[in-house]
Amino acid sequence: MERRKFISSGIGAGIAAGAAITFGGIDNLLAGNAALPYDLIAVRGGEPDVMFDKGIEALGGMSQFVKPGQKVVIKPNIGWDRVPERGADTNPILVKRIVEQCLKAGAKEVFVFDHTCHEWTKCYKNSGIEAAVVAAGGKMVPGDSERYYQKVDVVGGVKLKEMKVHELIVNSDVFINVPILKHHSSSKISICMKNMMGCVWDRGFWHKNDLHQCIADFLHYKKPTLNVVDAYYVMKQNGPMGVSLDDVITMKSLILSRDIVAADAAATKFFGKDPADINHIVMANAAGLGIMDLSKININRINL
Repeated sequence: MERRKFISSGIGAGIAAGAAITFGGIDNLLAGNAALPYDLIAVRGGEPDVMFDKGIEALGGMSQFVKPGQKVVIKPNIGWDRVPERGADTNPILVKRIVEQCLKAGAKEVFVFDHTCHEWTKCYKNSGIEAAVVAAGGKMVPGDSERYYQKVDVVGGVKLKEMKVHELIVNSDVFINVPILKHHSSSKISICMKNMMGCVWDRGFWHKNDLHQCIADFLHYKKPTLNVVDAYYVMKQNGPMGVSLDDVITMKSLILSRDIVAADAAATKFFGKDPADINHIVMANAAGLGIMDLSKININRINL
């Protein structure tokens, strides 16, 4: 779809407005409140690897998150057997650069996985992520068998009291969450918090027992060390899998934050929606798991 036609119609206008909010309207909203250290970085106008380099530098560099000798797990969205241009999976160029930055910071090992929806070997290959990770020096790990998952307690969870989580999430020193921003038919939008579903074995339980509450509950167990939202190709409709290239617009943007709730709130605004209308964001905010009100955090906007 041509960008002009997309913006003039429905959700396209919303996403265009969201871009204005993230990189324009919020400038006024937070006037005088943007001071170091930054809580959230919003970058636009570059390629995925370049935007990440600029964003992580603004957060103080990867050494703020990864120390020499640590074991790192990176959790992109690799759930679908789709090429990058379809906007269903995280951009492989971005994932590659994150692996490279982790190793440069001294990580002993960097692992990448997802509990995919489509057949996992096809997802890993056709998304381009497997080749990108291997080229960067990382290791791809499957998530297709229950034997990879360990039972953990969710202390403080409302619906989730226990769950089986991939062993890499349990045992790694650093957890980097790298979702792609896209529409989702069940949760309205899929970003950082929704990406946690790819860390667990029994996703069906979440769908049957208040999906939004389960998404929020996961954070009582563990929150990522760093969240990086890929908004290069944005699926505006028919998510999470998509139907065709007509579902996607190229936005060339990226969001980075330690705060998973803030990252989701900012990305939701970018998508043209109100975080207050996304139940799992509201629930996580109410539980004190992060900050939804962007007027309370320091945001650095970088235009390339």
